[in-house]
This record gives sequence, C-alpha cells and structure tokens, in this order.
Amino acid sequence: MHETEMSTRNRIMHLLKIHGELSAKDLSEQLGITSMAVRRHIATLERDNLIESTTVRQPMGRPAAVYRLTEQAEDFFPKNYHTIALDLLSELEQDAGIATVNRLFELRQQSLLQRYREKITGKTLKERVAELSEIQNENGYMVQWQATGEDEYILTEYNCPIFQVAGRYNHACACEQNLFESLLDAEVTRSDCLAEGDQKCVYHIKRKPTGQTAAQGEGSS
Repeated sequence: MHETEMSTRNRIMHLLKIHGELSAKDLSEQLGITSMAVRRHIATLERDNLIESTTVRQPMGRPAAVYRLTEQAEDFFPKNYHTIALDLLSELEQDAGIATVNRLFELRQQSLLQRYREKITGKTLKERVAELSEIQNENGYMVQWQATGEDEYILTEYNCPIFQVAGRYNHACACEQNLFESLLDAEVTRSDCLAEGDQKCVYHIKRKPTGQTAAQGEGSS
C-alpha cells in the first residue's frame, strides 16, 4: 500500500476511534476526499477485519451504513501495558524485595504449566516441541522449530511480548526456560536471548538420558 493510502487508512481509523461510528459521507467530508475514494479505503479496512458496518434508518431517504472499529483494530493503537507492568513490579520490588518479584514470575510459570500440560502429556518429544511452538505462536512469540539430530531440536523465538519486562527482570527468562523443561520433559538450554540484546531467543532441546525422564507419557519418538 502506498504511503498516501496508508495515511488515509490511518486517518479513517483515528476518526472512528474518536467518533465511534461514522458513515462514508461523514468520512468523505472530514477527510476532504471523494466518496468513491473513501469507499475504496473502507473496502480494504473491512477486508482486513479492522472495521465493520451496521445499517441504520435515516429520518429521510434510504437506510445508510455506518462504520466502526472491530475488536481486532484495537491492536492498531498504541498500548503501554509494559509501562504499567514495570511500574507495578517496581513498586512491588521496593515494598517487598526482588525475591517477591521473582516469586511472582515463578507462580506465573506454574500457572502456565497447569494450563498447557494437558495439551502435551502423552505425546512424543517431537510432538511436544511442535505443540509448544504452536502455543508460543498463539501467544505472539513468532516461533520456528527444527530437528537437529535424533531427539534433538532447536526452538527459536523471534519476538518477545514481554521484552521490556524481561529486560529488567531476567528471572522471567529463567522461568520460561524452566517451563519449557517441565512441559517437554527434556533438557533445555538457551544460547541466545532477546532480552540480553540478541536478535532472537534460541532454545536447544534434547531428550533426557534414560532414567531421568519424568513419568509424563513419553511415547516413542
């Protein structure tokens, strides 16, 4: 999409954010462009599931469509969740100490373990790595994985949704590694870390030596 088109698209979304609902005529008047041009941008935004329409009755004339932002469009606007999270963690650290903050990350680790254990239990190591990658992709980590040998894998995360938090509290990264070890029931080491300035997080996974595997339903892999 050309820069001018993106600018108009952004302006439409900002107008809808401010006013809630607007018709194509309203948008045309506020943007100073033709109705045909507005409808072209509306079609693109609807296709991308960023706006939706409702038909409303008019005092005179035919019913008209009004447009509003979808829930998905909220991701388009800036959010400062990480700032709030960091502020809260900083207050907790000052009030109760860093050990309490670390305990909070550990409690989150246990919560995630309980949430995802059922999806992974009873599967082969390869299947567990694939399932974990899918889980992390759903959570926004942009994951790829590959086999590097017999019962050995590399899982790479190209994005970290809690980057700012992990950069300040690296115990979050340790908890992620521990979570992976528990879910995969495997040896997991990390060679690269986004929060430490690397371009990605890289986890090296391999089957535990015989006798160390937990009773998690290993299967045959």
